[in-house]
Amino acid sequence: MSTQQNAPSSAPPKPARITVVAGLNAIEGAALVIGGIYMLVMGLLGRPDSPQQAEMGGLTLIALGLIPLFAARGLLLRRSWSRGPALITQIIALPVAWTLLRSHGVLIPAGIVLAAMSLTALYQLARPATIEALGIRRPGAEPDTDTDA
Repeated sequence: MSTQQNAPSSAPPKPARITVVAGLNAIEGAALVIGGIYMLVMGLLGRPDSPQQAEMGGLTLIALGLIPLFAARGLLLRRSWSRGPALITQIIALPVAWTLLRSHGVLIPAGIVLAAMSLTALYQLARPATIEALGIRRPGAEPDTDTDA
């Protein structure tokens, strides 16, 4: 039997809300990367009006998709820096969702899903318990001092 299995963990268990937010960021990031790859391939192999514009748009979407993917990984590892990119991603997703909601056809349900995902993630990222779980200190808070050390 390994001693690692019986050793108590010094860090509290990861709250489910962090896993949910990381998952939402990962889904959004993957969607951006897939959309970027599609635009890039269509710019190279298809017949767009402007191949250069399609290729640059694809590369831009891929680069933008990496931000929420890195944020998702940081959230899963409970890195405090990951909250910022995750928040920015969700704030940027809201106008995109609004645009999709004002369109026609199948884009309306996509807008509903994106808005629900973004609002859920924003709510979870703003909760004090999430902030505490990521080890982020509030402004003006006293730093933890360990007198036993």
